[in-house]
Amino acid sequence: MLISTLRARKKGRRGLEQEGLGRSCGVLSSKIHALVDSEGNPIEVRVTQGAAHEMTQAEALLSDRTAQYVLADKGYDSDALRATVQAKGAIPVIPGRSSRKILPEYGKERYKHRNLVERFFNKIKQFRRIATRYEKALVSFMSMIHLSTSVILMRC
Repeated sequence: MLISTLRARKKGRRGLEQEGLGRSCGVLSSKIHALVDSEGNPIEVRVTQGAAHEMTQAEALLSDRTAQYVLADKGYDSDALRATVQAKGAIPVIPGRSSRKILPEYGKERYKHRNLVERFFNKIKQFRRIATRYEKALVSFMSMIHLSTSVILMRC
């Protein structure tokens, strides 16, 4: 399983935290957290505020899932997540952040397959409504995300 995030930006009013919008770099933005399978097909997608950290959704995305390997980028590097992944019987393939004193070992060749989740984000960004977040309401935005992922799955 592969995990990653994408940031979508929107100009708008303040006070929209419940709509998955938050200030990041002075602009209202959202992060799309995605879990994809080994073929790059989406399994689950979540949206948070743009300033929210990736780790806030990692446990929720991986709950009730089984996998042989879990690939994620450096934003998901934490000892707690590695322990959770290993407790589920999977091998974490997550590079360590450069600020770590002792960098953890990970399979560099296996990590190259993480581009599947980036390809998924490239496909989803082809839908203009997702890339620029035209929808103000979180329900509408999630509906468009689900519709676009359905179209992506039908194309395969």
